[in-house]
Amino acid sequence: MSEQDKKPPTPTPTGLGFRRGLTNYGDPKFSIYLRRSFARSMGYSREMLDKPIVGICHSASGYNNCHRDMPALIDAVKRGVLAAGALPIDFPTISLGETFLTPTSLKYRNLMSMDVEEMIRAQPMDAVVLIGGCDKTVPAQLMGAASADIPTVQVVTGPMSTSRYKSERLGACTDCRRFWATYRAGKITDAEIDQVEGRLASTTGTCAVMGTASTMASIAEALGMMPAGAAAVPAVDADRLRIAEASGKLAVSLMGSDMRPSKIITEKSVENALRVLLAIGGSTNAIIHLTAIAGRLGIKIDLKRLNALSDTTPVLVDLKPSGSGYMEDLAAAGGVPAVMRELKPLLHLDCITITGETIGERIDAWEPWVDRNVVRPLKEPLQAVGGLVALFGNLAPNGAILKRAAADSALFEKEGRCVVFESLEDLSNRIDAPDLDVTADDILVLKNAGPMSEACMPEAGYLPIPKKLAAAGVKDIMRISDARMSGTAFGSVILHVSPDSASGGTLALVENGDRIRLSVSKRSLELLVDEKTLAARRAKRPPAPPPAVRGHSWLHDQFMTQAEEGCDFSFLKKEGACSGKV
Repeated sequence: MSEQDKKPPTPTPTGLGFRRGLTNYGDPKFSIYLRRSFARSMGYSREMLDKPIVGICHSASGYNNCHRDMPALIDAVKRGVLAAGALPIDFPTISLGETFLTPTSLKYRNLMSMDVEEMIRAQPMDAVVLIGGCDKTVPAQLMGAASADIPTVQVVTGPMSTSRYKSERLGACTDCRRFWATYRAGKITDAEIDQVEGRLASTTGTCAVMGTASTMASIAEALGMMPAGAAAVPAVDADRLRIAEASGKLAVSLMGSDMRPSKIITEKSVENALRVLLAIGGSTNAIIHLTAIAGRLGIKIDLKRLNALSDTTPVLVDLKPSGSGYMEDLAAAGGVPAVMRELKPLLHLDCITITGETIGERIDAWEPWVDRNVVRPLKEPLQAVGGLVALFGNLAPNGAILKRAAADSALFEKEGRCVVFESLEDLSNRIDAPDLDVTADDILVLKNAGPMSEACMPEAGYLPIPKKLAAAGVKDIMRISDARMSGTAFGSVILHVSPDSASGGTLALVENGDRIRLSVSKRSLELLVDEKTLAARRAKRPPAPPPAVRGHSWLHDQFMTQAEEGCDFSFLKKEGACSGKV
């Protein structure tokens, strides 16, 4: 026994460290005695057991390539916590590796958020550091932390660095889609696409472009939930470890304060995050995730307000898929603070951040140099209006989303004939059929891929160009669905049509040969079929399949909300409304 262990115990303030949230055996003194005795089996000295605790909530998994560097990040956070005089304790939660889950990672985002929330609440900790990266992990962590509402700092794994294939610079996953389209068109060989496959993702980290993971990291920084400049630093850079260490120190400084998510994530900071989302040409998925995060604190995002912000927020960042650069370029160019400096006239500068400074103070303190090849001036934007726009009409009464920053503007005012796919299976079976009746002027429509479908809203909205059109040189075609789309994808794709077809929305009634009129300028999306015909079609619809009878799938079927409500479970919102089918 060490000399320290022989010393009498030092009283710890009630509710701090291991005294926090004691398991109830009917005797509080026995509870702490028992807890400490088991903690000591892990080799902690009594001195350490008397310290306040920073929980380190992480989502490391062998099924999550984005989190390969998680052990090093956990160690760095621990260094920071220990240096600041507290005890770090790491714990795992569900991890959502985007490409390794079926039917789709979105189905499990809410489950992960519940895991995060309950483990933060149930285990003794005075502050928490969240470490995530892959698309759904950061939203799930912020959703859970917002509900648990203790002092929280977000850390992300960071984006991959780019690779090379011959003379080309590559980064997952915009370039993977570009090469796959080239392969489908018959312009490169099996051997060449195999070589590309081996070079697209060659380092640890999240996708190298402004996909969903990098978008959510940028939003977390814009909200104020992480230190300045922390979103864009590459995963392999030593600065990523220094950020993690600083975040551990920061978490200790927040203990006992009111700097909880509910103070940082406000209506004003959410609007700031929307401005940043629009300016970076970010992922459409971010609208769903930010809506869900905000909903945990009773903040609602109105898609019509999104349009107003989009019309006054230009695209400033020249990154794929909307531009030409990669996340490592944004990090070198000045990062998210450089973008927010350009947006300064449009932001709520008095919003407080997790470091205690306001957004305005953070911007003023940041290095003034910026690479104008990556971050454009507010008055000389890459595009004059924001990257996303919401559309409404009889096809989407509750809204749909178009990533106009990555679409062909020649298709923004269009009327076309519908080529309909009833499901993902139907799409897979017919999209490349030589006899598919389709032209470049048509509109591809995918049904039964929304949040209430069996497919659970996968990133399938990026319908492939029919092979015979791709072989003829067609690069883009208008596509409409109730599905999502990867943030790394590009093209003229309308997503998140709500209500979705599985819920009986108008999208379920679209048939081959119908015509749809789209007007981005008027924010409209209309199915040109009269109400009498639609009513007759609705009456002939087969009954919905029975819901799941057990487990998480039952929760999903009973309580999942539509896209404009964030696809969260209704009972997890701040108001706790159980608006399911029970």
